[in-house]
Formats: sequence, C-alpha cells, structure tokens
Amino acid sequence: MNPSRQKNQIPYWRLSNFYFFYFASLGVLIPYWSLYLKSLGFNSLTIGALVAILPATKLIAPYLWGWIADHSRRSMWIIRIGCVLSIMSFSLVFISHELAWLVFVMVLFSFFWNATLPQFEAMTLNHLGDDTHHYSMVRLWGSLGFIVIAVVMGELLGNYDADVIPVVVLITFIIISITSFMVPEKLNTPHVDHSPIWHVIKQPKVLAFLTVCFLMLCSHGPYYTFYTIYLEELGYSSRMIGILWAVGVLAEVIIFLLMHRLLPAFGVRKLLFITLLLTTLRWLIIGFYADNLTMLVIAQLIHAFSFGVFHSVGISLVHQYFTGSHQGRGQALYASVSFGAGVAVGSLISGLLWDQWGAGALFVFASCCTVLAFFIVWRFIQPLPVNDQYS
Repeated sequence: MNPSRQKNQIPYWRLSNFYFFYFASLGVLIPYWSLYLKSLGFNSLTIGALVAILPATKLIAPYLWGWIADHSRRSMWIIRIGCVLSIMSFSLVFISHELAWLVFVMVLFSFFWNATLPQFEAMTLNHLGDDTHHYSMVRLWGSLGFIVIAVVMGELLGNYDADVIPVVVLITFIIISITSFMVPEKLNTPHVDHSPIWHVIKQPKVLAFLTVCFLMLCSHGPYYTFYTIYLEELGYSSRMIGILWAVGVLAEVIIFLLMHRLLPAFGVRKLLFITLLLTTLRWLIIGFYADNLTMLVIAQLIHAFSFGVFHSVGISLVHQYFTGSHQGRGQALYASVSFGAGVAVGSLISGLLWDQWGAGALFVFASCCTVLAFFIVWRFIQPLPVNDQYS
C-alpha cells in the first residue's frame, strides 16, 4: 500500500497515530512494568500475578465492549470512552503502593484499556474495506511506537529510577486519548447472517485457531513477564535491554512491510507452520543462550515471525471467520483468548516457576506450547483458496 495514495481513501495517518501511541504505551508496560513492580519490593510470584491482571481482564472486557459496539455500531465512541476512563483509573496508581490497592487499580484501568484495541482493529479493517491484506501497512506504525519508547525508556532508566515508568505510561495514555478523537467513525457493513456467534465459534477450524492463539501467546508469558528482569540479572545494562526489545520490534516492522505480499503468496497455513517452528527455536535460544549477545539478537529477530507474521495471520483469519454483526466480538474474542487468557496463564506459570526452576525451564515450557500449536494447525487448519482468504 502506498500511504500517499491510500490516505486519500482512508484516514491513514490518523489511524497510524493511534497505533503509534497505543503501542508506545505497551512499549513501557510490557518490558518495564515488571521492573517497576520489582522496585517496589514484590517477589516473583506476586509480580507474575500482578502482570497477569493486564491480560486476564481481556477474558471479559473486550467481549463486553465488543457486544456493545456491534449493537450500537459506534465503535469509535467505545474507543474514546475507554481511553478517557483508562487515564482516570490509571492515575490512581500514584496514590498507594500497597498490593491490594495496586490489584484494584490494575483491574480497573485494564478493564477500560482492553476495550480499545480490538474495536480499533475492527475500525481499521472497516476503513480498509476490500484491501484488508494491507492492514499490516497501518499496523506497522504501532511497532515503530514500541521501538521508540523502548529505546527512550532504556535511556531514562539509565538516569532515573523506576518511578519514572508509571509517569511515562500516563503520558502515553493521554496522547492516545487525544488521537482517538481524530479518527472518524466507519460503520461495519450489515450482514445477512444473523445467526448466534456460537455457530461460528463451534466450527472445528475456528476452535482450533483459537486454541493455537491461546498456546502461542501463553508461550510469550515468560518473555513478557521476566525477559527484562532476566537480562538485568545477567548483567545487561538498561540501555542494552531497551535496544534488544527495539531490535525485536524493528524486525516486526520489516515483516509488516512485506505481509501484504506474503499472505497471498504463501497462505495462512504455511505461514503458521513457519512461524511456530521459528518461535520454538526462539524460546530455546533465550532459555539457554541468553549470555551470548549475538544469539539474543538472533532470537529477537525471530520476533518478526512470532509476533508480526502470527498477528497478521490472526487478524486475517478473524476477519474471515467473523463477519458483519459478529465482527467486533470476533476481534474481541481473538484478543481475549490470545493476549488475554494466553498471556495471563503464561505469566502466572512464569511467576510460579521462576524462582524454583529458572529461565531454562520456563522457556522449555514456552517451546512446548508452540510445538503443540504446530500439530493443531497441521490437523485442523486447512489451506483455503486465495480468493476466499483475501476477498
């Protein structure tokens, strides 16, 4: 997609701005929130449980907000309300560092926060219309936002203590809220199929796809929760840790630039096979060769597949499986099962095993998840005609 051409048809830069700052906020929360919790004196089990709250609320919140969006057909209002309430609720984190209070605040703000992205994904696809395979060209700006903030945070933490982390999160939330008011509403297309959404979900291929999503993101639990702490314990500087996070997301950006060609050329099934095999290799490298910087860089480059390719394929399949009045809830279900239940379970298991078994065992667990997902794809997710995939 040529941005200069496409922005005449859709609000390309306004969509891209939202993705940029939304994923900039994740570029603080994912790599550094556990480090902030560690600075407050919490142990690994508590850190794992607190981090798990963020994805755990995705089990309910996105689907609830998706139901409202599907029935009101006003997704942008849902997104804007979620952004504003996220700011208000996250601000409460500065009142107290007591465990019970932090649990309350994280449940509250993530309930509203998790309402926004699935609906914005659906909104973006509505704007793209028949060119949904160009989704990655818009989404790559989110990856750029993640890269920028990951490097900036590495520099900030070299000069300031961990108290700067929630301040930066709050600033990004405010900017995201502002950008949400710049994106125009785009109604989804009414669909003749008004059957209950369960009729879609119960199809074997859809259940298999959702299971693969759960396993893939469960495998990311150790990475999201303890990667930064792990590298810090190995003696890497905050600057180098930020660079390593950025390397992974830079690889993701490059693959997003290519996905509009890769998807039609290879199809979702082949791309899933390649992605799951490479992700298995990535977790084993991190688990056993993290003291070697070259190997770590190689592992981070594989992020192009373990997130970039996988997420693009996932969005494509959700848009294909869940149409019309099911669209918002389909995106919400994808978020709930993968980035919700998957990451939550992976984070909780990480917190339970980190102290006793260490990084090697954790990333072997992660690789087992992706191997199991590989065999589910092989058995249940069959190739589709190209015209069906991208129509």
